Amino acid sequence: MPSESTALPAFPLRDHPHLYEINTWVWLEQLSASLCRRIALADVPDSEWAAIARLGFDAVWLMGIWQRSPESRRVALEDTANFAGYNEALPGWKPTDVIGSPYAVAQYVPDPRIGSWQSLDRVREKLRRLGMALFLDFVGNHTAFDHPWTHEHPEFYVRGTAEDFEKNPASFFPVNTPEGTHYLALARDPYFPPWKDVAQLNHFNPAMRAAQLADLRNIANHCDGLRCDMAMLHLNNIFASIWGRLLHDAKPPEKEFWAEAHQTVPGLILLAEAYWNTEPRLLDLGFSFAYDKEIYDAVRDSNISAVRARISGEQAYQTRLARFLENHDEPRRAAVFGNERLPAVGTLMATLPGMRFYHQGELEGLKIRLPITLRIPAAEIPDSASVYFFRKVLAIANEEVFHAGEWNLLEVAPDSDDTSSNLIVYEWRLKNTWKVIVVNLAGYASQGRVKLGDRVSPAQNYIFHDQLSEDRYLRNGDELHNIGLFVRREAGQAHLFDVTPA
Repeated sequence: MPSESTALPAFPLRDHPHLYEINTWVWLEQLSASLCRRIALADVPDSEWAAIARLGFDAVWLMGIWQRSPESRRVALEDTANFAGYNEALPGWKPTDVIGSPYAVAQYVPDPRIGSWQSLDRVREKLRRLGMALFLDFVGNHTAFDHPWTHEHPEFYVRGTAEDFEKNPASFFPVNTPEGTHYLALARDPYFPPWKDVAQLNHFNPAMRAAQLADLRNIANHCDGLRCDMAMLHLNNIFASIWGRLLHDAKPPEKEFWAEAHQTVPGLILLAEAYWNTEPRLLDLGFSFAYDKEIYDAVRDSNISAVRARISGEQAYQTRLARFLENHDEPRRAAVFGNERLPAVGTLMATLPGMRFYHQGELEGLKIRLPITLRIPAAEIPDSASVYFFRKVLAIANEEVFHAGEWNLLEVAPDSDDTSSNLIVYEWRLKNTWKVIVVNLAGYASQGRVKLGDRVSPAQNYIFHDQLSEDRYLRNGDELHNIGLFVRREAGQAHLFDVTPA
């Protein structure tokens, strides 16, 4: 049944917004433990929301608020392949600690452990008063096995035959209905085995699409944005390539689903989880932002030429990519990059154009990745160096120039050796504010000359104040103009200069 809510105008995110992902169930369990009482969404102290706002975030993504699936929980408990992850995240875990996947949605209503539509609306109002938008999940490719549609509308799903099930029982889920048994396909992407706890929706079924759009309209009454899970799997060509054999020559709809979705909820901010170079297509169809997994992989692998190529593209496209060092699908930042690389990679992701996307626990330098089917992790002591760095860089990146300014990639010429190509250098400019960012993504010291040209006057000296280290450098305008700014950074280090005339 549709929920009721007072419609609110679209939320105006600033350019290059900051997004904070919260694993909602886990967060509520942690708050309950620290406050010694059961905390649901309605009980979260206002001080918790205010603390997020003070860090400069523009939006909060409450991940995993929808009703969990008992069937998903059963599957998670029976799959012994999960136990190693459980043992690492929560030594001594018990079956009651396993809650099922937030991406096996049983219904688009808030899970009773988390709250109600009314409490969600109150949180949204609180966030708006603090200048933040509310993001939720939309999992449009599949549902839990115990979603009402599996029995009421089995035709909404990709289905096989009894023979298909006999040949490959691990790829189908039998559902008994008064009309007979239906064999629903388990959802998957083309590069991995099927997901064991979700049934694949048929995106070519018009009635299913209409029902999904009705869900979207309802959800949109209660949030400002949606993170859309595995958004590229909706695309007609990708869906047909995976499921063509079971579609029996069904014709794809004339309009892509996401174009219909954007038309249905035009004021909703849509963030696509996107891979396989589908980002431009999804942005064209109406998404506001799309994951930039390509730059994450390049930074992780220290593939500096790939990083430079990625940020050399059209600026209008850059502003719609969501950059991250961690999310619930990736290992922890502290485990992958360590603190040795944090100044470079953290400064880069905090000051590139686009959405800057952070994950609960990342700012504290937590190292243990939490399986999304667990309700709580073992306690970890925050890393003081990570806390200090992120508080500093987020405060800097919250300055107006990083949101309303003009961004440009700068050329770096060799100086004395051939390491200049390891340096990524760019600027932000707004009115009388000028920032120059230098990051060394290589595993060794690198140096070069940043070409500034007519950005500086030969007759004027300049102060380069590094806001990361608080060091100040006086530089001669004639040298800056004619041969460039000399920079040298050790492995994994960065400069974040505020440049002013002396």
